[in-house]
Amino acid sequence: MIFEVLPQALANGLVSGTILAVPAIGFTAIFAIRLYPNFMIGAVATVGAYAGWAANTSLGLSLWPALVVAFLVAAAVGLATEKVAVRPLEPAGPLTMAIASLAMAIVLENVIRFIYGNDLKGFDTPLERDVVWWGIRVGPQQLRNLATALAIMALLWAGLRFTRFGRAMRACADNPDLARLKGIEPVRIADVTVAVALGLCGIGGMLVGVDASVDPMTGTRLLLSVFAAAVLGGLGSIPGAVVGALSIGIVEELTVAFLSPAYRLAVGFLVILVVLTFRPRGLLGTATR
Repeated sequence: MIFEVLPQALANGLVSGTILAVPAIGFTAIFAIRLYPNFMIGAVATVGAYAGWAANTSLGLSLWPALVVAFLVAAAVGLATEKVAVRPLEPAGPLTMAIASLAMAIVLENVIRFIYGNDLKGFDTPLERDVVWWGIRVGPQQLRNLATALAIMALLWAGLRFTRFGRAMRACADNPDLARLKGIEPVRIADVTVAVALGLCGIGGMLVGVDASVDPMTGTRLLLSVFAAAVLGGLGSIPGAVVGALSIGIVEELTVAFLSPAYRLAVGFLVILVVLTFRPRGLLGTATR
């Protein structure tokens, strides 16, 4: 029985963990530059999911252009909200900024609920047969979501590794004062980083919505898993966010397969507790400045 369920659970965990890595990268990138945990990521993921759904069902766009819409809307809403409601509180410290981001997440979630209601929204996608390989069943949309998430991560890696902005972002994350002496503007880098990071959260929310459905809690249900992935990998470490997301995705699916779906959320709390107890920096994290 175990050997029959285990391969399917691992496959499901790989797919869900790869998708989870997209908003987890956004979360940890904001932490690397702004030095506070931005808990708006869940609500912004929901904004992206609804933007993509509206583009798909109301404007008739296919899923690929709808992903672009989800990214742009989530980036614009997230950056505007961060600059208006969170950044003015920077002198009060990271804890105050984190609380403000959580408050704004609740506001955004309720604005979405007021506009769209609580009914589930489904994307306009065709019904397709699952693909079966060696007894492992995977939906075609899951494979497309997996490929999309992998492509996004590859583009991000290339951008951070080979572009001038990527080098500037790494410089600001390492030492913003030294970066400023080199002619880099940390505020502009922070704005672009926050916009891109929250845009990634919007894409993550839409990918989850395409695979299931969209409702005002779509992103909120992701929040704990994203936070756990970032903590496990090491806050501020983008490679760590990927490793943490894959680990959380697999462990959550194993929990569903062998225990009960009711314990799925408990996995995130347990991971955070264990990591903060035995390795506060995470698997790939470094000392904070």
